[in-house]
Amino acid sequence: MTPQNKGRLAGLFEALEGASSAVGQVVIGGKFIVPGAAAVTAANILARPQLVWSGFALGVLAVLFHLAWAVLFYELLKPVNRSVSRTALAVIVAGCAVQAVAALLYLAPLLVLESGGSLGPLTPPQLQALAYVFVRLNGAAFNLYLVLFGFWCLLTGWLIFRSTFLPRVLGALLALDGVGWMLYLHPPLATRLFMAIAVVSAVSEIPLQLWLLAFGVNAERWTEQARRAA
Repeated sequence: MTPQNKGRLAGLFEALEGASSAVGQVVIGGKFIVPGAAAVTAANILARPQLVWSGFALGVLAVLFHLAWAVLFYELLKPVNRSVSRTALAVIVAGCAVQAVAALLYLAPLLVLESGGSLGPLTPPQLQALAYVFVRLNGAAFNLYLVLFGFWCLLTGWLIFRSTFLPRVLGALLALDGVGWMLYLHPPLATRLFMAIAVVSAVSEIPLQLWLLAFGVNAERWTEQARRAA
């Protein structure tokens, strides 16, 4: 596979992962999760189980798409700095593992509420509270994933900036994007700054995806930099 085709596939899988993760976790999740209201959230989940399964399926797909573009980015950027590329790959693989755990926790409230009779002498309010605990755990796991994704963006932005085969401005913007996502180390702060984080994310990630889809990478410069690295 040529560097150009790898770049285009990386852009495609990154776009698919971003869309499936956002729709499953944020859009669909927002339709049944009511913050601080365990009983209402439980009622919403039981009323629309197919929606929960759809969100879970999108979460699983997001993990698979994520692993695909993680490997492709590593293959593209290792001529710039192999050690940093390996570190970025390790970080995002760990992020994919956390993302997979978040997907399982996404489904757990529905399983708890539908299996109430097999969980012993738990009252309906207790089942609702237990389901809501899994909702909170899903949110915490997804926040941790965002931190790891932010660290990957920071490392990858530096690699793109140092490369000769992708525009430097894309690397600078991606590194800034990474700083924003890493604010989820302190979720209350990130929540207050979410609109700013979302704007920076759109300004950095969408142009990178479009560039990769349209142009891939400069194959001649990639080959030259790979030859120098070897």
